[in-house]
Amino acid sequence: MNVLHVIANPRPAETSKSKKLALEFFTTLTEKNPDVLVNNVDLYQNKPPFVTVEALNYFWGPVADPAYNPAKAEETAANYSNNNAQALVDADVLVLTLPVWLNSMPSILKAWIDQVIVPGKMFNMGPEGVVPTHHLRTVVLLVSSDEIYKEGDVLDGLTPALRAIFGYIGVDDIQIAWADGQDSVRHFDSAERFEMAAEAAREIAEEIAELS
Repeated sequence: MNVLHVIANPRPAETSKSKKLALEFFTTLTEKNPDVLVNNVDLYQNKPPFVTVEALNYFWGPVADPAYNPAKAEETAANYSNNNAQALVDADVLVLTLPVWLNSMPSILKAWIDQVIVPGKMFNMGPEGVVPTHHLRTVVLLVSSDEIYKEGDVLDGLTPALRAIFGYIGVDDIQIAWADGQDSVRHFDSAERFEMAAEAAREIAEEIAELS
């Protein structure tokens, strides 16, 4: 089983609650399934660029015209996608480690998504729409936030967006371990909230480890 771990948090592991969740998750996963292959990608070490019009032409030009021949500048604009999308195409499980910023995902994660979930890589366009070309079955979110979010909270701009994005390519299994209320100045129970999220991360890891 191939697991792609994408890290979208610039904080060091010592102070990042989402990275601490990732430690809990992967420690359990590798203990339960020593044969799992984990590919770690830190977006702050391998920064994705924002998509340009040249990249859009490269991605979507062949959809409109199968005989489309990209210009050199368009090929160059797609370098990050061409060098990084295959890791997601090959993954059975995607793990996203991230904080919540302004009720949503860090922009660097959205930039990565825009570069790798593109036609010709994760999907093709058929007569009836999107045709997935990947192996991805499950997306795991390991999330931390200072604020407290209730289930179905209108302020949650993270999970609805990610469910919509991955649903577009046919992936509906989204597992979440979310340590909210991590501002200990405002939330006296931040430690308890983290431990609940850590337990959720371990439980998800146990389930993932059993996948064949």
